Amino acid sequence: MNPRPPISRRAAVTGAAATAALLPLAVAPAARAATAAPAAARAETATAPAFLHGVASGDPLPDGILLWTRVTPVPEAVPGSGLGPAVQVSWQVAEDAGFGRVVASGTVTASAAGDHTVKADVRGLRPGTDYFFRFTVTGGPDTGGSAEVHSPTGRTRTAPAPDAQADGLRFGVVSCANWESGHFSAYRHLAARRDLDAVLHLGDYLYEYKSGEYPAAKYVVRPHEPRHEIVTLADYRTRHGRYKTDPDLQALHAALPFVAIWDDHEFADNAWSGGAVNHTPGAEGTWADRVAAAKKAYFEWMPVRPSIEGTTYRRLRFGRLADLHLLDLRSFRSEQVKAGSGAVDDPSRTLTGRAQLDWLKDGLAASDTTWRLVGNPVMMSPLAFGAMPAHLLKPLAKLLGLPEEGIAANTDQWDGYTHDRRELLGHLTGHGIRNTVFLTGDIHMAWANDVPETAATYPVSRSVATEFVVTSVTADNLDDTLHVLPHTVSLPAVAAIKAANRHVKWVDMDSHGYGVLDITAERAQMDYYVLSDKRDPKATSSWERSYRTLSGSQRVERVKAPVR
Repeated sequence: MNPRPPISRRAAVTGAAATAALLPLAVAPAARAATAAPAAARAETATAPAFLHGVASGDPLPDGILLWTRVTPVPEAVPGSGLGPAVQVSWQVAEDAGFGRVVASGTVTASAAGDHTVKADVRGLRPGTDYFFRFTVTGGPDTGGSAEVHSPTGRTRTAPAPDAQADGLRFGVVSCANWESGHFSAYRHLAARRDLDAVLHLGDYLYEYKSGEYPAAKYVVRPHEPRHEIVTLADYRTRHGRYKTDPDLQALHAALPFVAIWDDHEFADNAWSGGAVNHTPGAEGTWADRVAAAKKAYFEWMPVRPSIEGTTYRRLRFGRLADLHLLDLRSFRSEQVKAGSGAVDDPSRTLTGRAQLDWLKDGLAASDTTWRLVGNPVMMSPLAFGAMPAHLLKPLAKLLGLPEEGIAANTDQWDGYTHDRRELLGHLTGHGIRNTVFLTGDIHMAWANDVPETAATYPVSRSVATEFVVTSVTADNLDDTLHVLPHTVSLPAVAAIKAANRHVKWVDMDSHGYGVLDITAERAQMDYYVLSDKRDPKATSSWERSYRTLSGSQRVERVKAPVR
């Protein structure tokens, strides 16, 4: 049961003016698709500055928000081109959709040096409040140089005051959106909701592959731009620009603030601090140059406020109800080892890096909120396969020099860096830190897990945290990879996983969709939604399952209905 009416916390958005401002977000999918021609094609007929990539906001604070847009000042100034003059861009934040009550304004410069993207870090706003925002440029020569061109209107929301006893929070949760694999209908359905405070994007916002590599060419729904694998700064900028022409992605960015972190595909597949599986030194330049290009484009194109330059690990607070610790698990990690290698237990190897792990441990220990949320790009919970009884795994592994928590199936996850995981989970136990919830993406499946102190002896040994993993927006999962009907081949695999991993309460290997995380003082609940067909731009959405963890319980349990 929802402890509050679904729209009461957003009651500030009322009246005809608000309705008028939000009409672009409610346009029928077919009509929106008709207006979503690639930016380059639309720019060919543009004769004045244009906002072809929408608007966005992100990283909400109690007194501020980060605003974003991109200006196309002249037709040839397409993303990654390096062309086009610098232009002055003004921005406004208002309490009303008609901009009759402007509360903040300013001017920034869009230039080719930043790919004509701009950000405004607005402060001085009220906590827990809905605002509207827009950008404006002066028209080009064909308008006499004086007409104003406005961006679409965006809506955003600040975080609760630091000491506020918020009655609840609700986040859309998404991950893994591959342009070539399908349409972003998950974003459309989240944009249509009026009960969310923000969207948490857990990584793989875009994919780096050449067209037809993932998925194979005959399964491509719509081609990437550029068609080749992205390696240079111009490439990454072009790919970001392509993504932000998607009408459903534009609608979601315009409707809600984003809180985003990166995973590997913002760089290259299975990225680590010194390289990636999908990077060939020499033929594709140095890894350092490629990472620098990817990070520059990311911070240009995403509404992200880096707390430490060049990383996405940072912390946001939402009153006394929750704080959100956001991780960067690519910039500092050691190279992945082969599956089955006992090197996953090597204490010299790291996933987080020393500084980030200490920062996370200190933040979790110092937190005075009810819930400690961790935005976590790769799965925390251990995952082992095999028919051997769980209590025999650890001693046998020690004798054979194998991973102590079972044979790691995916060493790109925390399973490949067990020393970091043991240190973090030991910290939670040793300091009596409760109500820690890991929010995870990456593996294109939905999971609800307890996070055991010792996997081999669970459930005799305790659970020290919980984990909700959301599936992909479009990126291929098991049935896509095998090209079989959903929920057929996967059923025995699910049964085997649950038999060997008793802390796994549920897994869906075949669906695409999103999650909605609802938090109150009493519980944190994830509602899982699935799409009818990722290849259909008009795909419908339906509730599949819900799991929650009660305050103090450290375990997940199934719930019969989503939060209303």
